[in-house]
Amino acid sequence: MVKIKYLLAGVLMVIIGIVLASTIFPSEEKRVKKRFHLLSEWVSKSSEENPFTMLQKMKDISTLFLDPCELKFPHESLSGSYTRQEISAYAGSVRSHFSPIGLEFYDLHIAFPEREEAKVTLTARLTGKSKTGEQVDDIRELDCLMKKMDGKWFFSQIEVIEVLKK
Repeated sequence: MVKIKYLLAGVLMVIIGIVLASTIFPSEEKRVKKRFHLLSEWVSKSSEENPFTMLQKMKDISTLFLDPCELKFPHESLSGSYTRQEISAYAGSVRSHFSPIGLEFYDLHIAFPEREEAKVTLTARLTGKSKTGEQVDDIRELDCLMKKMDGKWFFSQIEVIEVLKK
């Protein structure tokens, strides 16, 4: 009977240790997902957002990208290599035309082709209402390349995949 108590106590301690370790030291996949969550949070905007909050979010958005970051769009005129400041300014410009706006990411497929590098394929959905009253609901497939520097993951390349329409 005493042995069973010690065995159960030992198993319970191992389970608690595993839960604590996974909480304190998240996997690389969780760290990558966290960066997408932050991007979603900082791009999104409520109707009541004040200008100070908007400026802070624009600054925060720039911290998620490498300098420079390559953006590829189906329309070649928008594709190019952009600095953090350019990305921040572009995000602020887009956010200023909408109230509210939301960005959500779905179906994240994360692969680690090399050490310190993650390739993420996902679906992004941008919803909102323009200041002129037009509703926006845009869904796109994205391929993202992320690189790890100083223990953090940064967006290095984002490519919008053109999906064939029926």
